[in-house]
Amino acid sequence: MVRGKKYIKPRASSSEVSRFLDKLALVPQIKSSSGTGRLMFAMDATASREPTWDRACHTQGEMFKATDALGGLSVQLVFFRGFGECKNSSWLSASSELVRLMTSVYCRGGRTQIGKVLNHAIRETKNLKVNALVYVGDSMEEDVDELCHSAGELGVLGVPIFVFQEGDDIVATQAFKQFASLTGGAHCRFDGGSANQLRELLGAVAVFAAGGLSALKHYGNDAGQVVAQITSQVK
Repeated sequence: MVRGKKYIKPRASSSEVSRFLDKLALVPQIKSSSGTGRLMFAMDATASREPTWDRACHTQGEMFKATDALGGLSVQLVFFRGFGECKNSSWLSASSELVRLMTSVYCRGGRTQIGKVLNHAIRETKNLKVNALVYVGDSMEEDVDELCHSAGELGVLGVPIFVFQEGDDIVATQAFKQFASLTGGAHCRFDGGSANQLRELLGAVAVFAAGGLSALKHYGNDAGQVVAQITSQVK
């Protein structure tokens, strides 16, 4: 996002976190034909995210360490920034390599390119099943109807979108909630003061994509109270 607009950044409320975890519990676990969970992780790397970028990247990178022992998660990093720049990595299974890639990305001014991310996810899952798309961003500057159409297609293909929103841009909030609703995913806000909470939530999504509900329950036993909320509701 190019504009230098400042937002009031509230922490995700406990009810918002609970709704997110409830949604995650209801998502069916579907492995790809290769037997390995596949998670696409997309980031908005435009200029408006620069003030919190380094800390966010390290927090996001931590999510994958929770899946190391499961040995069943491949992750593809996707990011956009600048003038029409949208890139993706190959599918990777080593958390150290993913963290290295994340922390090597830096922000550039430009508009959001969420449509490119969604369409890329559609192509990838048609080739080989993608279990979930995680998107982290703070704004939305595109045609929401076009984006919702692509999100709806992902929903039909069985790819839930889990949106983690930095800040409280109302236009972005409305769009992100629709993406989650259309795909059976979830939306949750965060700020710099909720880094630990974000790390646990991201870790829960990664563990779920890798090992399903049984792995999530085990992860919840070792994680903080935020993740424990979901394990108590899973039957």
